[in-house]
Amino acid sequence: MNTILVLGAGLSSTYLINYLIAHAATYNWEITVADGNLETAKLKTNNNPLTKAVCINANDEQAVSDLIKQHDVVISMLPAFMHVPIAKNCITHKKHLITASYISNEMQELHTQAIEAGVLLLNECGLDPGIDHLSAIKLIHEIKDKGGMITSFKSFCGGLVSPKYDDNPWNYKFTWNPRNVVVAGQSTAKYLSQGEIKFIPPSRIFTETENIEIENHGAYESYANRDSLGYINVYGIENAQTVLRGTLRKKGFSKAWNNLVKLGLTDDSFVIPNSDEMTYRELLNAFTPGDNINNLEQRVASFLNITTTNQEFEKLKWLGLFENQKITCKAGSPAAILQALLQQKWKLKEGELDRIVMYHELEYKVNNKQKKVTSSLVVDGETQVLTAMAKTVGLPLAIATKLIMLNKIQLKGVHLPLLPELYLPILEELKTYGIRFEEKEFSLE
Repeated sequence: MNTILVLGAGLSSTYLINYLIAHAATYNWEITVADGNLETAKLKTNNNPLTKAVCINANDEQAVSDLIKQHDVVISMLPAFMHVPIAKNCITHKKHLITASYISNEMQELHTQAIEAGVLLLNECGLDPGIDHLSAIKLIHEIKDKGGMITSFKSFCGGLVSPKYDDNPWNYKFTWNPRNVVVAGQSTAKYLSQGEIKFIPPSRIFTETENIEIENHGAYESYANRDSLGYINVYGIENAQTVLRGTLRKKGFSKAWNNLVKLGLTDDSFVIPNSDEMTYRELLNAFTPGDNINNLEQRVASFLNITTTNQEFEKLKWLGLFENQKITCKAGSPAAILQALLQQKWKLKEGELDRIVMYHELEYKVNNKQKKVTSSLVVDGETQVLTAMAKTVGLPLAIATKLIMLNKIQLKGVHLPLLPELYLPILEELKTYGIRFEEKEFSLE
């Protein structure tokens, strides 16, 4: 095997492509980077003689199929909903596929076909999901190897702004896909707490948060991810009484964001026609009970049961929602309109850097003693191109690709990176790039 296809050359692909190019001469790899924008693909390949930049319409199934046919391993950096058709083409042409996205039911259904075709469809091999799996399963296996039984498992991750550039009242700036941030929390969260299954509907996602203190790195809060229950069997922690996966934010974010949810501004289910003829103040007035736009501030505060001097109210004001500024979206959903505004307000300024924070907390019983182990990771971006997000998403994918290209992985079918032949070498090599977990163990007796 010597040909690699990267589908999608967005921001998160930078480290991935750089890694592949850096190893191309050593392993005699030929790399194709395909994107809807040829100039973007060319920029990522940087005219390296072992690479080729291609312009492709990802919706043109025949063109995508023809391109897949010409390569040995495919890495999809395209949106998750495009992965199943790509996976089907990989099965048809007997090519391996790697993605950073969650395994959908449709992807899982391809497991038997992939085995029969002799190909690996490796998913959830980026940051979250990805590095969270690698590091968590390593801890779980180590605990089991010494006879321990997991009684509680919690895992949290967040893409944040580096503290040096944390200069707005929300303590947040966009460091990855803005849409995913705006529409987060719109599905019911499911997790296990003290042996009982718990559900958090979308209306309460940002009110039922947990405070997280990470030694040497400060205080955070987390809100629950969509489905923590699905990882109980996957991780082999069937005896755990608590299983929770969540998203990290700085303290105070969730309470303020929940006000936007209550106002209806995160709703993505309908389009407001001619929204570009409205101001943000008029939009907010339309979503607030009552009719007097001159008294909008007090009406909003009363509806949210806060005061106009409250910090949460100040965060709404800071966003510009009370201003008579025209909306930029021509015809968008409330969520799309909010996203466009936030992309102005939460944009990383030139020279500002992002930060990734990940934290695991496991409790286990061994030799009749109760213990706890914590594992934390903090990674800061290097530049606005070489971001912490691009680094932590791209490098696990790249290293996994190398292992497959070198025939060191014999797995077939649909998989997560949960076996030692995957997580051990990937974690070890990540250390050389500064992606290193700090682990600590405590006695609970």
